[in-house]
Amino acid sequence: MGNSRYCLTKADLADAIYAALPVDKQKAAQIVEDYIELIKDSLEKEGKVMLSGFGSYEVKYKPPRRGRNPQTGDSIILRARRVVKFKPSQLLRKAINGQPIDNLSEDDDTM
Repeated sequence: MGNSRYCLTKADLADAIYAALPVDKQKAAQIVEDYIELIKDSLEKEGKVMLSGFGSYEVKYKPPRRGRNPQTGDSIILRARRVVKFKPSQLLRKAINGQPIDNLSEDDDTM
């Protein structure tokens, strides 16, 4: 992939599952949809999802803050909201940066 503009889609994930497992394309697509729904539900209820060797998603609270309308320059107050933050595991960070993955334990990989 490198610096290309490629974007992995749900259809790509379903195609990979279809190629790797003895399921039809419809079942592969349903597996992807169910997986995404499970992650969304967990974030809504528990606020955190950890995927060993990949990273963690966590819901964070952002308080109200002062912002600016980019079209008019007027100052506005942005309302409080919850956002999802992603923190890559140490394994993923090393893989992305082309670094060797040396003897990391399972406990170390979400750093």
